[in-house]
Amino acid sequence: MTDAATPAETVRMATFETTVLESIVETPDTRTLVLDVGGRPLEWRAGQYVSIDPHQFAALGSFAAYLEHQKGRREVPRAYSMSSAPFEPHLAVTIKEELFVKDRTKYPPLLSGYLVHQVRAGDHMVVRGFAGAYVFPDNIETRTGHILHLCAGSGSVPNVSMIKDSLRHHRTLRHTLVYSNKTWDDVIFRDALTALAAAHPERLRVLHALTREPGAERYGDNVRPGRVDVELLRSILAREPDSLIYACGPAVTVWERRACAARGETPSPQFLEAMLDHLHALDVPKERIKLEAFG
Repeated sequence: MTDAATPAETVRMATFETTVLESIVETPDTRTLVLDVGGRPLEWRAGQYVSIDPHQFAALGSFAAYLEHQKGRREVPRAYSMSSAPFEPHLAVTIKEELFVKDRTKYPPLLSGYLVHQVRAGDHMVVRGFAGAYVFPDNIETRTGHILHLCAGSGSVPNVSMIKDSLRHHRTLRHTLVYSNKTWDDVIFRDALTALAAAHPERLRVLHALTREPGAERYGDNVRPGRVDVELLRSILAREPDSLIYACGPAVTVWERRACAARGETPSPQFLEAMLDHLHALDVPKERIKLEAFG
């Protein structure tokens, strides 16, 4: 089903049925769902997302009803970024399981764990797309020769889509992906990123920062221990001073802000807040920074 005007028109914002072709294990808590859209033409931009309504899954009915009772409102669709690029033959979304964390989340997450652990090839799913302004402008090549991608965890998902699409369509644009994770086993798209960088050595550099991996350097020259710090960003921007920066990752949640405010405390910065602090310290103009937060 769709709310496009006619079947012959390219679908922009529409609700459409898909079939899961494959559930790819990226990490123990992350899957990529490859979706067959039935051959219909889709128009969307790398970096955008689709929405998935949890009410379509009968197995979640009781849990959704309980959360709606507790919250006093209907559960809304959840947004998931595409990891595929628009030129690829199938749509793909990559989902990392969200967990309940005391003092950071008020309620248990409803949908992500189900999509990761229960949805498999052959299942049917209704999605709505496409939305999101976390995309490259049409004139990107006239604005810069280099994009610095700052990502943590599943924040890599829209950026990987953007990188793949740009390597195909922007002949001069170069990319550096700085990707933070806890351990080497937590790196989503690990092998795909290695292959992509090897295929485009002059245009893509991937740097991994592992915060809880002893001996991280053993995984390669592009892997370093610890967090993404201001000195790493300083060294990159010194070589690429005209960079545009696209940052995506965990941010302080609304619930966390409210809980801390009630206690008279300030929430600890998450990845995005830390990156903004670093960029501010380096005097990067805010108009050169594009953010996509989750949490």
